Amino acid sequence: MTQGGLPKDARRVADDSPLPVIVLTAFGLLATLFGAFLRIAPNRLLSGHAYSPHVWVLAAIWGIALAGAIVRWPGRRIVVGLLAWLAMTGLPLLAGIDAHAWLMRASASTRVQLGAGFWLAWLAAALLLLDRLRPARRVVQVVAWFAALVAIAIMAAAGALDGLALVREYAAQRAPFADALLTHVAIAVVTLAVALLIGAPLGGWAWRAKRGGGALVGLLTFLQTVPSLALFALLIGPFAWLANAWPALGAIGFGGTGAAPAVFALVLYALLPVVRYTVAGLDAVAPEALEAAHGLGMSRWQVLARVQLPLGWPVLLAGLRIVAVQTIGLAAVAALIGAGGLGRFVFLGIGQGATDMVLLGTLAIIGLALAVDFLFQGLLALTETPA
Repeated sequence: MTQGGLPKDARRVADDSPLPVIVLTAFGLLATLFGAFLRIAPNRLLSGHAYSPHVWVLAAIWGIALAGAIVRWPGRRIVVGLLAWLAMTGLPLLAGIDAHAWLMRASASTRVQLGAGFWLAWLAAALLLLDRLRPARRVVQVVAWFAALVAIAIMAAAGALDGLALVREYAAQRAPFADALLTHVAIAVVTLAVALLIGAPLGGWAWRAKRGGGALVGLLTFLQTVPSLALFALLIGPFAWLANAWPALGAIGFGGTGAAPAVFALVLYALLPVVRYTVAGLDAVAPEALEAAHGLGMSRWQVLARVQLPLGWPVLLAGLRIVAVQTIGLAAVAALIGAGGLGRFVFLGIGQGATDMVLLGTLAIIGLALAVDFLFQGLLALTETPA
C-alpha cells in the first residue's frame, strides 16, 4: 500500500529519521550551554546580566534526547517526544520559580527577563515535539498540544509565572491589552469578510474571462509589491479628503488615520490570494462533473451553487487560511496610522526601549496567528472526503 505517494514502509522509515532530532536536540543543547536562560535587570528598560542556574541539568536532558536519536532502540520516538513535551511545559515553570526566588531578595523595580537561551531552547522543544508527533493520528496531535497549552495556562493561573517580567508587563497593561486584542481581531475579521465578498466574484470573473483575468491578477500582484507601511501612508491623504468632502463619513470615524484606511489597505493585500484560490477552486472541479450537471439541465448559477462551490470550497478555504494569517501579521503595522491593535505594544515598546512590551505584542500576534491557522486546519479537515 502507498500513502502520500510513498510505500507505507518507506514512509515509516522517513518519519523515523534521526536527522531532525539530532539537529533540534543539538540546537537546544547549544542554546542551553551558551545562551542566557534569564536576564536580571534593575528595571524594565535595561537589559541586565545573564543568569543560568540550571544549565547542566538542562544540558543533561538535551543530551539524553540526543542519545535517543543516535542510538536506535524501541520506544525512542515516544521517549523523545515526551522529553520534548516536558521541556515545553517545564522550561516556563522553571523560569517562573527562578524569577520568584530572585525577586524575594531584590528590589521592587528588578525585572527577571527571559533570555535568548530560554527562547531558543523552548523553540527547539516545540519543533522537536512537532516532529515526533508528525506520523501520529490527528487526535493524538491535538491532545498533546492542547495538554501543553493547558499546563502552561494552569501555571499562569496559579501564579507560578508572576515573577517573570513578561507576565508583570501584561499585568500592568491588562486593560489596554484586552482592547488591543479585540481591535486586532475586529480588523482581521472585517478584512477577511470584505476580501471574500469582493475577491470571490472577481475570481469567478477571472476564471471565465481568461485574458481579463490575467490582467486582474497582474494588477493585484503589483499591489503585493508595495511595502505595507508605504501603502498605509499613501492612503492617509485620500481618506482625509473623503472625510472632509463628506462630513457624514468623518462622523462615523472614517478619516485619514484609523481603522478605515487600514482595512482598505489590508483588503488590497488580501485580494490576490482570494482571487487566485477562487480560480484554483473552480479549476479543481472535474470537467465530467460539469458536463453531468449541464446534462441534467442545470443553469450556470445552479452549476456554480450545487457543483463548483461545494467541490472547490476546500481550495478556497486554504486560500482564506493564508489571507487570515497574513492579515493578522500585517495588521500590526496598521497601529502606526492610529488603527490600534496589538502592533501598538510593539511600536511603543520599541520607542521606549522596553523589550518586554515588544515581546508582549509580538507573542500575542504570533499566538493569534497560530490559533487562526489551527482553526482553518480544523475546518479543512472537516471538508476532506475520505479516499
